[in-house]
Amino acid sequence: MNPLLNKLHPYPFERLRALLAGVTAPAAYPALNLSIGEPKHPTPALIRDALVASLDGLATYPATAGTPALRESIAGWLRRRYGLNALDAATEVLPVNGSREALFAFAQAVVDPAGAPRVVCPNPFYQIYEGAALLAGAEPYFVEQWPQTQFRCDWSAVPEAVWADTRLLYACSPGNPTGAVMSLDDWRLLFDLSDQYGFTIASDECYSEIHFDEAAPPLGALQAAQALGRQDWRRLVVFSSLSKRSNAPGLRSGFVAGDATILKRFLLYRTYHGSAMSLPVQAASIAAWGDEAHVLENRALYRRKFDAVTPALARVLETSRPEAGFYLWARVPGGDDQAFCRDLYAQYNVLVLPGSFLARDQDGRNPGRGFVRIALVDTLASCVEAAGRIERFISSWNDEPP
Repeated sequence: MNPLLNKLHPYPFERLRALLAGVTAPAAYPALNLSIGEPKHPTPALIRDALVASLDGLATYPATAGTPALRESIAGWLRRRYGLNALDAATEVLPVNGSREALFAFAQAVVDPAGAPRVVCPNPFYQIYEGAALLAGAEPYFVEQWPQTQFRCDWSAVPEAVWADTRLLYACSPGNPTGAVMSLDDWRLLFDLSDQYGFTIASDECYSEIHFDEAAPPLGALQAAQALGRQDWRRLVVFSSLSKRSNAPGLRSGFVAGDATILKRFLLYRTYHGSAMSLPVQAASIAAWGDEAHVLENRALYRRKFDAVTPALARVLETSRPEAGFYLWARVPGGDDQAFCRDLYAQYNVLVLPGSFLARDQDGRNPGRGFVRIALVDTLASCVEAAGRIERFISSWNDEPP
């Protein structure tokens, strides 16, 4: 077996199961799971209908590059969403089977294992970044996100010696779990560093379409590059999918877009990897990328949940509505996120995720410790009920938290 597999950490939900082992939730309370970021809103009918109407495509091997129609549909959405002046659907867009597999595979294709390569990523972070780095033979370097920086990465704090060995950087904007959105100045700094040290930027933008101000959607990396005069997208690739935007996590459909030279080599990797998207899924994806009405409805549902839940939880937790995404990142009283999650489950049958499970210790610090991630993905009624139970749970403490 590949010895690098031994470097992988248990996934956060495996750690959560271990934390709750032997704990029996009270049967008087129906289970409410706010730990996992799986969209629960209904998948739009137009996606299902397009999928069913194209089932004859199951009789055909699909091309790894996808159909020209799908690539143009994705490119058209990117142009509309980010005001891009130019994007070549044939060379600068590639469909993928959900962003998760692409984020992982990208490191395997991009990272040169010679020497002592580094992969830089946020902390806390989406665990795929670390696993991808380790299995590519690289060492992760974590850039911490703290309240005093509005949960944004301070890229300027990374030592020069680390940048010199960096082959790939994962940026996540809007952030998971914090919901923080990178500014144009943040992107300017990253692009300057990429120019200086030659590393590739992988921008994970899977939460970009869940936001709260229709007049000011989150800034995207390609959009920032264009604003800064970088329309060749050099050393920049963005990742997105339909899972959150269109409530279709089971469709496993997304894209990568950006640097044509990198995507040409990534396509070669994916051809050998066997990563082609089936034709029915491509047809459903074309329908999804071409429609914004269901996305507006989706955002409205999330806004109602945040409007109802955030004030209630802010009375007992240190939290506020994020810039984007569907998570609340909340500091817990007492600072023990694991005990908080375990006891909340034991007393009220509500699951949230310890923040320390989403972060790594570095220099004796863990920026996720003392926080929990609360995913507002269920129905409005379920989220309100969960918030009420959390309020009662904290209010029931006498002098000290558990």
